[in-house]
Amino acid sequence: MTTSIENELQRPAPVTFWEAFLYWLKLGFISFGGPAGQISMMHQELVEKRRWISEHRFLHALNYTMVLPGPEAQQLATYIGWLMHGVWGGIIAGFLFVLPSLFILSGLTWIYLSYGNAPIVEGFLYGIKPAVTAIVVFAAYRIGSRALGNNILRAMAVMAFIAIFALGIPFPYIVLIAGLFGYIGSRIAPEQFKAGGHHGDGKDTYGPAIIDDDTPIPEHAQFKWSRVFMFAFVGLAIWGIVMAALATTYGWEGTLTQMGWFFTKAALVTFGGAYAVLPYVYQGGVEQYAWLTGTQMIDGLALGETTPGPLIMVVAFVGFVGGWTKELFGPEMLPYAGFAAASVATLFTFLPSFLFILLGGPSIEATRHDVKFTAPLTGITAAVVGVVLNLAVFFAYHVLWPKGFEAQFEWFSAIIGGVAFIALFKYKIGIVKVIGTCAVIGLAYTLVI
Repeated sequence: MTTSIENELQRPAPVTFWEAFLYWLKLGFISFGGPAGQISMMHQELVEKRRWISEHRFLHALNYTMVLPGPEAQQLATYIGWLMHGVWGGIIAGFLFVLPSLFILSGLTWIYLSYGNAPIVEGFLYGIKPAVTAIVVFAAYRIGSRALGNNILRAMAVMAFIAIFALGIPFPYIVLIAGLFGYIGSRIAPEQFKAGGHHGDGKDTYGPAIIDDDTPIPEHAQFKWSRVFMFAFVGLAIWGIVMAALATTYGWEGTLTQMGWFFTKAALVTFGGAYAVLPYVYQGGVEQYAWLTGTQMIDGLALGETTPGPLIMVVAFVGFVGGWTKELFGPEMLPYAGFAAASVATLFTFLPSFLFILLGGPSIEATRHDVKFTAPLTGITAAVVGVVLNLAVFFAYHVLWPKGFEAQFEWFSAIIGGVAFIALFKYKIGIVKVIGTCAVIGLAYTLVI
């Protein structure tokens, strides 16, 4: 990437809390494309354009969030917000990443339950789905080009793709194996497992960042046992108080109470993002609790794919439909019951994510120069690139052959996806513009045919 001499030498001015607040709010409304697209979007804005954080520090934070259960893009935003502006910076960044999605998805779910499958909605979705597929492919390329700095890491990405695509190995096992490979590699060839790949070779340098490679760890990000105990206590207290309130008001077998308990468990097994936890959510929401039907679950995933925010926000759809179906507050208050249940599902799904960052972030920052600790994370990031490619293949199959290989190939969807990828890759058009344009094209096409 070519930059001016002034851009290379001048460090950006410090960012105020409210400047960061406005950026995180904006991100919450435009974070389309699933975790891969959202991470790519944050890299483009925070590393390349605004230079709030360096490439190396960004990838180091990304490596950590990849090994955590929960939505890695939301956790990455929380981590960067915390690193820049302390605890409230992290809370605001993570909260605003989710809040717009909760309201948007709740509104769409209300429309879905009230008015059914309207042709205009189907038309927009027809154009958006191939665009989302192109975004994931493009994001995999961007992340891979930066995280896979040598042939060993590239080989690990390929093996991870084969493991999940061809062999069906669960994502948590891939994470563990990749981390073990990274640790062994740090003993045998430590130079091959330094986080950040080619960072600093000139080609991928964007100039000095506010939080640069050599920027000291801020005081609020330094490890202290007192902070560990305080955050753990506050987090568990929030969980316990809300659960106790639900159990007292509705009983342990009440729908909202059971949602709180179920989505707490779901939050702790979401290794690999939304698609890794979907079978668990399907089993609980459809088969065990009958909050929704299997068809509704698939429709909810489609809505989740095409709204901003993490894909795991499909839990809000499950909660909304469950609250509506069970008529929690009576038949006259279905939308209120749906939103209350969606809020409960969202709270218990995302609360652990904030704790993981506030509890583990200081240790990760303290070990970022120690290859023994960073190498496993670097190996895991390489494996995740392969998993993201698998996600792209999954999207492409369901978009281009929605009824299976034996059915007709969706050639117009392929054209939309190809044009969207060219717009992103060659012409650097923004993700929101690409999605909006493809949505209009899809609507026009479905109205004509």
